[in-house]
Amino acid sequence: MSAILGFIKFAAALCLALAIFFVVNLASGGLFTNRDLEEPAYVILRDEEEAPAAPAEEQSFEELLAAADPAAGERVFKECRACHRVEEGVHMVGPSLYNVVGRAVASVSEFKYSDAMTGLDGEWTPERIDAFITNPRDYAPGTAMTFAGLDKAADRAAVIAYLQSLGM
Repeated sequence: MSAILGFIKFAAALCLALAIFFVVNLASGGLFTNRDLEEPAYVILRDEEEAPAAPAEEQSFEELLAAADPAAGERVFKECRACHRVEEGVHMVGPSLYNVVGRAVASVSEFKYSDAMTGLDGEWTPERIDAFITNPRDYAPGTAMTFAGLDKAADRAAVIAYLQSLGM
């Protein structure tokens, strides 16, 4: 019997707490909300420095590549060094990337490419390299390249500028 009485007291206390919360919420809403105003009572002015900046226009790949710094690309290329080298004829898990810009796809005779890469035609243009290193597995499904890709367009442009600077 006392367990039932304890449960009833608990339920009554919970209902009373909810009723108090509802009444306080209703009263405070009535006190602090004035729906009769036609315009705001005050306006918060911002300094020009605090105003949110307008979103910058995205640059095209050509603009990014033209402004890219090969030295910055060399730093970003450290991610690629696990599998690639830039010395002529030095291959690792991936082929040498020396003079890759303008070279035919899968054209290094002493390197064994995956079927996904040998199935591609054409040459490695800057735009094509950009598309490939954005997400290699989307660009060439079935490629053996496990690299996830470079997210930032500026980083990709810098790497391509670095690779272009090597064959000169």
